[in-house]
Amino acid sequence: MRNIFHILLLLIFSVSIGCASVRTLRRDTSTTTAKATLDTARYDSLMARLANGDKTGKWPVKKSPYPLPGAILPFNRVVAYYGNMYSKNMGILGQYEPKVMLEKLKAEVKNWEDADPETPVKPALHYICVTAQADAGRNGLHNLRMPFSQIDKAIEMAKPIDALVFLDIQVGFSTVEEELPRLEKYLKMPNVHFGIDPEFSMKEGSVPGKRIGTFDAKDINFVSNYLNNLCKKYNLPPKIFVVHRFTRLMVTNYKDIKLNSNVQFVMDMDGWGGPELKKGTYKYFVAGEPVQFTGFKLFYKNDVKKVPNRMMTPKEVLSLKPAPIYIQYQ
Repeated sequence: MRNIFHILLLLIFSVSIGCASVRTLRRDTSTTTAKATLDTARYDSLMARLANGDKTGKWPVKKSPYPLPGAILPFNRVVAYYGNMYSKNMGILGQYEPKVMLEKLKAEVKNWEDADPETPVKPALHYICVTAQADAGRNGLHNLRMPFSQIDKAIEMAKPIDALVFLDIQVGFSTVEEELPRLEKYLKMPNVHFGIDPEFSMKEGSVPGKRIGTFDAKDINFVSNYLNNLCKKYNLPPKIFVVHRFTRLMVTNYKDIKLNSNVQFVMDMDGWGGPELKKGTYKYFVAGEPVQFTGFKLFYKNDVKKVPNRMMTPKEVLSLKPAPIYIQYQ
């Protein structure tokens, strides 16, 4: 009987411990699975700050959806180095050995932090993974798709400074519908974002570089929908989607561009030249046709070719209305 009594005590003790463990596990699970929330008041405040005193009523953009938690913009500014590892002429990303390039990028990040101490800065590598070509090539599409080994290299290069990675495509005679799905294995990574360049989308059949190409809102909406579905499928934080622009016809029917909570849309002013020319391009083709966020490209070489032979400073760029939240160096 004594042995049976001891066994019963042990069973009762074990059950009580087990119940306590379950209760503890439930408490821990409820804590770890609590959903993150977006600070909408702070978001609205930052968007108003980016409008920078705009008097046109266009900024901040009305009826723009709140992003889901984990969004990068407008809580951070992105400063990116642009280019391709196979070419020293396509941008700073391919001009230097990785270690030197990353040190230069870190220095630019510091410049922007100093110019706007209230906005944290995230470094980024903006890699052209499909480049437009004058030659039709084997696929007949006037583009060259980078081998995955080169995309892998760009992603590895970003790791030492915890940089974001943007994959950018110049479709040539191809389409976003054809090129985007090829990159899904990379875009399902939380730190990988996306960009498209209308300049090299040759819908009318000209050889890339001979004329300036175009994308329509339909093309842009395809990308946004694809990225939105990707975020839902893989439970990802919102993606940043950059579209380059320096003429009106590069992006048609901008009012039909649809926004969603999983995609943060950036219209990036891509023109080069002196400060006044760049300000005018930004005013008419980016600020004047609002979508959601704005970007601004600075060219180390082309911006200094003509008088006054200098690039715009971070302070000058930040004085624009609205202030760009994405900065790219080529």
